[in-house]
Amino acid sequence: MDPMNRNNRNQAALPISRRELLQRSGMGFGALGLGCLMASQELKAADNNRLYTNPLSSRAPHFAPKAKRVIHLFMNGGPSHVDTFDPKPMLDKLHGKKLPIENLRTERKTGAAFRSPFKFRRWGQSGIEVSELFPNVAESIDEIAVIRSMHADVPNHEPSLLLLNCGDARQVRPSMGSWITYGLGTENQNLPGFIAMCPGGYPIQESQNWQSGFLPGIFQGTHIDTKHTRVDKLIEHIRNSNLSLPRQRGQLDLLKKLNLKHLEERGREGRLESRIQSFELAYRMQIDATDAFDVSREPKSVRELYGKGTQARQILIARRLIERGVRYVQVWHGAGQPWDNHDDIEKNHRRLAGQCDQAIGALLKDLKGRGLLEETLVIWGGEFGRTPTVELPKKGSNAGKINGRDHNHWGYTTWMAGGGIRGGYVHGATDDFGFRAVEDRVHVHDLQATILHLLGFDHEKLTYRHAGRDFRLTDVHGEVISELIA
Repeated sequence: MDPMNRNNRNQAALPISRRELLQRSGMGFGALGLGCLMASQELKAADNNRLYTNPLSSRAPHFAPKAKRVIHLFMNGGPSHVDTFDPKPMLDKLHGKKLPIENLRTERKTGAAFRSPFKFRRWGQSGIEVSELFPNVAESIDEIAVIRSMHADVPNHEPSLLLLNCGDARQVRPSMGSWITYGLGTENQNLPGFIAMCPGGYPIQESQNWQSGFLPGIFQGTHIDTKHTRVDKLIEHIRNSNLSLPRQRGQLDLLKKLNLKHLEERGREGRLESRIQSFELAYRMQIDATDAFDVSREPKSVRELYGKGTQARQILIARRLIERGVRYVQVWHGAGQPWDNHDDIEKNHRRLAGQCDQAIGALLKDLKGRGLLEETLVIWGGEFGRTPTVELPKKGSNAGKINGRDHNHWGYTTWMAGGGIRGGYVHGATDDFGFRAVEDRVHVHDLQATILHLLGFDHEKLTYRHAGRDFRLTDVHGEVISELIA
């Protein structure tokens, strides 16, 4: 199905239970095969109505793009904006006192104003204030647009994660990475077009965060558990323990010959043709994936630039993947919701930022030095922010401690860099205390519309026909925030 054509009709999808089984098996690579079977007949070229021989073939967007690829650094759990990129001096003045406004309703009860335990200072020619938690990121602040006026719908992880990733908090919808690979394809036919890396397992909502929904399964994100360092642990069955590559090639050549004969007898049946392609993709991945995920092939100076640890390794892998043509790479901080600090926010936020600050700063500098930042959109943020007021003790939640913050969807911060973004720019503002977005407010759908615009899409026209209507990532909402674009 052509992503530019609003009148296409999709074929019947397999039952969800079967798709979920494929999504969760073999790191999601089972779904790639399923997607090939489903997608070949559905993706047609707009110019002559012929089938694409590969549903992931690179395709042109609606208009000239500023960005060609995306790295999404996902701080799942909800980092505190008032402790990172949105300083609030009024919290220092009112620390321990009731705010002069009524506390907004969040998931849990909160009390008095809670000042940030972290110092802020101005960086770069733009003079944007950044917390001491992110000094390495701050060195590239003139490349960054800080959106201080984000807002979502509810203060709960599950719906907020799905809203940000899939455009809908409740219904099964394709993820943003799936929409982007559906629209653009990928530049490397030997690797998946959309990869989601999360060390230690799954985040909250698991594979729904990178689901293809009603789009063909080939556009689903492929999950990689980056806690592993060996390639054969990162990607199950990437190596054949019984056959060498030449012998596998011989087997595939024979199988391909037989399948092509079978195919010709059946009028070039699209699903059979896709099965042949899936065998070939799996074979090619043995070489390309092994190379892409092996950071030991990087010079020592580059590895030292990114630093040590899991975050450094996976963020360096992200650069290696987009360098090799992968279209959308999502980098989760870890399983569950690591940034969800209802207590001990000073200790926990310092620890978490310490794990990733050097690597994120290195990524921005490395991309710029290689000439990749200009066409690579880098996104940082969580599903929401945190309250400027202290969370009150609750049994089983924060162990009776009064040193954490609750979820805050009313106002929070996301930043973007590269890919046509206006660097050294602050967009919007929360109120004096950081509770609610009040100036130039940006909803999640607005952010999604802007991301698609940077990639060359009119978000109202990137659609897919399903169940009798045209669906899109932004549903019936979203406006492009032109001020963010250089």
